[in-house]
Amino acid sequence: MKKSDKSKNSFNAEKGLTKAEEQVMQAVWQTGRAFLKDIIEAMPAPQPHSNTVATILKILIDKGYVQAEVSGRNNLYSALISKEDYSRQSISNLVSNYFDGSFSNAVSFLVDQKQLSVADLELLLKEIKKK
Repeated sequence: MKKSDKSKNSFNAEKGLTKAEEQVMQAVWQTGRAFLKDIIEAMPAPQPHSNTVATILKILIDKGYVQAEVSGRNNLYSALISKEDYSRQSISNLVSNYFDGSFSNAVSFLVDQKQLSVADLELLLKEIKKK
């Protein structure tokens, strides 16, 4: 199988993902290595048209998030960045852009918005103390 020349070795965090690109990435992460039809099947209903997903996959290749390997007449797609790495980068960007780089400000915001309870905070503190 020949790898696409368009694949990159690392993703470009500066080029964030749109909501549609994130939805396709979720399906790519879920399927591991998959053909276009498998990625579409892994997406929630209503599933987008195959041309739409193929176009988004090309964009994800250009951004360095996905690679394509030629397998016969089809491409076999796989993620170049793990879901964990993407999540880490996304959260860091969120905290930097909206909370002056302070994770404690982000946690305080979640508490103020009643998105995080005292019990949640206590559980987090126990997890932190374990490490």
